[in-house]
Amino acid sequence: MSPHYRPRRLRENSILREMVSETSLRADQLIYPMFVCEGQGIRQEIPSLPGQFRFSVDLLLEELKAVLASGVRSVILFGIPESTMKDAVGSQSKAADGIICRALSAIKNEQPELLLIADVCLCEYTDHGHCGVPGKLVDSDWVIDNDSSVHLLAETALAYARAGADVVAPSDMMDGRVETVRLVLDEAGLSQIPILSYAAKYASAFYGPFRDAVGSAPQFGDRKSYQMDPANAREALREVQLDLQEGADILMIKPALPYLDVIYRVRELVEVPIAAYQVSGEYASLCAAAERGWLDRDAVIRESLLGIARAGADLILTYFAVEAAHMMRDERWR
Repeated sequence: MSPHYRPRRLRENSILREMVSETSLRADQLIYPMFVCEGQGIRQEIPSLPGQFRFSVDLLLEELKAVLASGVRSVILFGIPESTMKDAVGSQSKAADGIICRALSAIKNEQPELLLIADVCLCEYTDHGHCGVPGKLVDSDWVIDNDSSVHLLAETALAYARAGADVVAPSDMMDGRVETVRLVLDEAGLSQIPILSYAAKYASAFYGPFRDAVGSAPQFGDRKSYQMDPANAREALREVQLDLQEGADILMIKPALPYLDVIYRVRELVEVPIAAYQVSGEYASLCAAAERGWLDRDAVIRESLLGIARAGADLILTYFAVEAAHMMRDERWR
């Protein structure tokens, strides 16, 4: 006897299949990570991130026209100062004439319709590559001082907000930094600036291409004392609850694809928007497989982004953002 319910009945017709699709994604849910460097006339491809570039501010402004035309409406900026500008406390991160503050001001003046997110961290600006400042030696290795780092990060967030950032995104994983950033912004009359917190950021092997792009590989030790253990999921729930209590408006899980279970658990726990970062190693590995003909590029872009959204992410940071937006517009998304 034939079964009364046949799931394939809703799959045979392409129109019906789309009508009953459970997960959808729009271009305006995508956030495009971009790298801005010192100099003029620079558009330098990043070898480990094919199709992604370091831009000087002048050419970044030109590139943003194409980003907006694709349908993507938000970017997150990462700064690359000259190596001679780096120091132990990442002074250039908060400098009014630093690379990110100048970029934010210029973009806000010429492309006010873009939502500008500023990544708040010290790793691109320190000569040791860590997300905070060294405090003391333990077993012949420097330990990052949490509380000193938090105050520097809050000053950096304030500088970015004053320069034109619409959202600040602390990504360092220091304890208590969301509360400090919130207090500093509020005291400066910037209570309207949201905080997108990297609430559950793992000590992942998938960050390699990003560290190549910005020159932020740690010069001693690693980041396991402040970024999360990949083995832990319950800890992520504690982290996101702490950040919510401290004033976070949006919670981020990073990386995305290896941590879909964490995204799902957080989605079940909270009602605030959730972001997920499809990081550089995820992007680079999919690009490499597609380049060799092992995977269909369009298909894996669509499937990977839908998987992140299906797990519960409302917003996705991805280097595929502009490409995916073109796919949606050109009906290659189906």
